[in-house]
Amino acid sequence: MTDARRPILFTLGVFAVLALLPAVFALTGWTSGMGLATRIVIYAIAVVALDLIIGYGAMVSFGHAMFFGVGGYVVAIVAHHTGLGELPFGGTNAAFIVWPLAILACAALGLVVGWLALKTTGVQFIMITLAFAQMVFFLLISVQVYGGDDGMMIDRRNTLPFVDIGRPLIFYYLCLLLLAVWLGFCRMFVNSRFGLVLQALRQSERRAVNLGIAPLSFRLATFVTSAMGTGLAGVLWANYARFVSPDMAAWTKSGEFMAMVVLGGLGTLTGPIVGAAAFVGLEELLSMWTEHWMIVMGPLLVIVALFRRRGLVGSLLGGDRAH
Repeated sequence: MTDARRPILFTLGVFAVLALLPAVFALTGWTSGMGLATRIVIYAIAVVALDLIIGYGAMVSFGHAMFFGVGGYVVAIVAHHTGLGELPFGGTNAAFIVWPLAILACAALGLVVGWLALKTTGVQFIMITLAFAQMVFFLLISVQVYGGDDGMMIDRRNTLPFVDIGRPLIFYYLCLLLLAVWLGFCRMFVNSRFGLVLQALRQSERRAVNLGIAPLSFRLATFVTSAMGTGLAGVLWANYARFVSPDMAAWTKSGEFMAMVVLGGLGTLTGPIVGAAAFVGLEELLSMWTEHWMIVMGPLLVIVALFRRRGLVGSLLGGDRAH
């Protein structure tokens, strides 16, 4: 098998497994399996977005969960005011209106955060993204009209024409379709001229600047794109759980996303999907054994970081050796 075909075949294999999971759960009678699979696919969208900036742009964001939280809260807030009849024309529950609105809100937040954070590099960049995430987290806690630290319930999922996403199976396949579309977009993004310039900046910013490239515009556009992808994951999570809480924007959630990316393989895009599956699956198994499951998960992540520096599937997928 040629190196060029290997990532494509592996990606197709991953999606084939994800597509067959509902049938496996039906045959085995594992009723809670659909929820687990849906969580994996939603998280996968978020971590592919995070890999876009970490793996290809060398922008280590420790606050990306803020976009996950904002995406979910926009859905909940619109649903809340629609239920009270406080929005113009009675509000709306249509996904074609609410979801783009949530993603645009994440894009606007990403533009502000990215523009300020990208004035710095390294540890300073990490701390600025973390600081903004904490501000969003405490803002969500302080706004009591939207539940404060108790969060908000959502009466029903958003609606799509001719598609009943209220049914778990249909909603799962919708999430899987959106993951496929998002992954395809990210692949085109990183393989385009724009993406190649972004990777050149990661490898040697000085050389790229000497060639007349303006780093800020390329990195900012990538940061905003990543924020929109993470916001989409938050939108889907709000519809899946029909509940949002400030924990969606907590720094611990950002840490989980980063762990999934590293676990699967930096700079591979498909690797983080495997990382999300491994992380969520291990969390489910270990939590059945003990409520202190992170005591076991932590050392496992350390072992992977030490002995599989390119992640579980990084070598197979041909992730950039610079990582």
